[in-house]
Amino acid sequence: MGHLDHAAFGWLTPVLSYAMACTGAALGLRCTVRALGATGRSRRNWLITAASAIGTGIWTMHFVAMLGFAVSGTDIRYDVLLTVLSLLVAMVFVGAGVFAVGYGKDRTRALLTGGLATGLGVAGMHYLGMAALRLHGQVHYDPALVTLSVVIAVAAATVALWAGLNIESPVAVAVASLVLGAAVSSMHYTGMIAVRVDVAPSGAALPGATAMQFIFPLAVGLGSYLFITAAFVALSPTARERAEYTSAEQLAAAP
Repeated sequence: MGHLDHAAFGWLTPVLSYAMACTGAALGLRCTVRALGATGRSRRNWLITAASAIGTGIWTMHFVAMLGFAVSGTDIRYDVLLTVLSLLVAMVFVGAGVFAVGYGKDRTRALLTGGLATGLGVAGMHYLGMAALRLHGQVHYDPALVTLSVVIAVAAATVALWAGLNIESPVAVAVASLVLGAAVSSMHYTGMIAVRVDVAPSGAALPGATAMQFIFPLAVGLGSYLFITAAFVALSPTARERAEYTSAEQLAAAP
């Protein structure tokens, strides 16, 4: 059995991956708040942005953390198609959850449905991303820990959507984002602790791309997207701010 190192670069990858998870959660919550205060096409656009932000944040968190993953006795490569597919799975399932909350008539039912869809999407992204691993050996999982990781994912997703429905204060959103980032990171590392690798040393070349060839550039690109979108959302006025601005203009224009 190969020795697994989940932090080959020390605290760098766990801390950076946590920051990505928090950024995605904060941006997704702010967009969800904006969506609930909007109607028509504007609501749809905010929900799409929320889904892409949360999905991107979760995916980036996972693969930044995976940059620090190493197994003694074997190199590691990643299947490019499965890795990209894991990103699409995250966005589609998170989108389903966010839209369920954004358009649901019964909030409790919408929250439970959305939390389940989003949580399964997060877990699906994680294990599909793990399926993209290419190494000399066999990967095995502890079923109990896998189940626990899925439960954490669903619980974290449900809490995230609840926060989107009930939290409006920027300070409260920031605190919720830190908590949700911790929950997502916990899900990831619980899933990683479930991993066992039986190494079969070989001199044969592994298929796929190395983390630095593929994962790192993509993670940097998606991380940049998160920060640019966060700046856009921060500078965009909320529905309440627009209403207050309009009201002030009307008062200033009154004789």
